[in-house]
Amino acid sequence: MSHAATLSVIIVDDEGPARARLRDLLADIAHELPNEIVAEADNGLRALAAIDGGGVDVALVDIRMPGMDGIELAHHLSQLEHPPAVIFVTAFDVYAVRAFELNAVDYLLKPVRAPRLLAALQKVPQSRPLDPDRLVRLAQGPRTHLSYHERGRLLLIPVATILFLKADLKYVMARTRDREYLLDESLTHLEHEFGEQFIRLHRSVLAAREAIIGFEKSGTDDAETQWQALLRDIPERLPISRRQWPLLKSYVRRSGS
Repeated sequence: MSHAATLSVIIVDDEGPARARLRDLLADIAHELPNEIVAEADNGLRALAAIDGGGVDVALVDIRMPGMDGIELAHHLSQLEHPPAVIFVTAFDVYAVRAFELNAVDYLLKPVRAPRLLAALQKVPQSRPLDPDRLVRLAQGPRTHLSYHERGRLLLIPVATILFLKADLKYVMARTRDREYLLDESLTHLEHEFGEQFIRLHRSVLAAREAIIGFEKSGTDDAETQWQALLRDIPERLPISRRQWPLLKSYVRRSGS
């Protein structure tokens, strides 16, 4: 915990009345479990911005939120140097099993009751880290952002801005219009998660479907680089393997490019 006997809490829910109820309940149980609300947020992105400096013991996280939902938020929280414990708050009991599969401290069904909230918060000191790989597998859909560590901070890269992903030893390089990022991710897992948004060009390269603007021959007879993909906004030409070329041609015909 961040200090002595007081639990620091962030409340994350897109509904104002739900956040207000949790505020009231935390005040009601403060004599049994001292706590301090250090931040509130109505979506995952604002929660991550609020928690950036650390100092949060537990996050009360609604699962269903527009934009970045609670599962994705929990994934990004798990990447922090000192991640908070996560207690999911939901109106749908179908998520209960998921919460425990993810190593969440607990889950709370709405409307939340004070004794249940107290019991969940009392488990925080014994909580285990969330499993980021399992979070990805159990998510309702692909993430909207990828996590990147830079100078001790967790930065988020909107997936929509990524032009291509390239395997680089044990990392994956994500290229946007402006810069490159090295991610601690697996290209195979990224392809599985973002198969609707990215297409494989080569054994080590995935390109954003919407970023491909054309193809050209590379001027070599090398089987791995006979054709190259042209992408918007950047000068790089990406190699296309012979094996993938028929799929790329078929994709171009279907998309009307």
